Amino acid sequence: MGECLTKGRQEIQQGAAEMFKKAMKILVSLTLFGMMNVLLYFSSTSFANTIPAPDIISSTWINSGPLKMEDLRGKVVMVEFWTFGCWNCRNIEPYVKEWHDKYVKQGLVVIAVHSPEFKYEYDVEKVKGYIQEHHIPYAVPIDNEFRNWRQYRNRYWPTLYLIDKQGEIQYVRIGEGGYDETEHIIQRLLAEPA
Repeated sequence: MGECLTKGRQEIQQGAAEMFKKAMKILVSLTLFGMMNVLLYFSSTSFANTIPAPDIISSTWINSGPLKMEDLRGKVVMVEFWTFGCWNCRNIEPYVKEWHDKYVKQGLVVIAVHSPEFKYEYDVEKVKGYIQEHHIPYAVPIDNEFRNWRQYRNRYWPTLYLIDKQGEIQYVRIGEGGYDETEHIIQRLLAEPA
């Protein structure tokens, strides 16, 4: 009888081990599938079928008066969604400033839409202080009501939208990284005829 119990116990353990292996394979597959989706989602997007860029609507603009997309036809526009308390936004800031400085005379217009994430970021004076302290030279509309955020169907900080000379969104970059690719797209769009 002891032999039967031992054999039964071994069979149960083997069965459990097999079930565990199968469960782990499924878990690994699902994890890899999920990671691939996340990587694809957070990577850059170039649009095969472009969509018109919505106007930026704000009652408060810093470093500029209101800018309308129609008035910016013939220029390449970078719309950045950011907030001053976001570390990822701070990490891409030097690149956005560099692109602005490097390409503004060639027709690049940067509009950095400030959409707050936390309560303290709604304070326009704090936004102005940050802009002054960090020497941000381009237009910053305040989007405390998230109207622009919704119009662009934005979901993350930071996100860059590159808009061609005809006012069509050609490229979206979510998060940090992809700086060489983004600059290449800026150069390509600037080289296209108006």
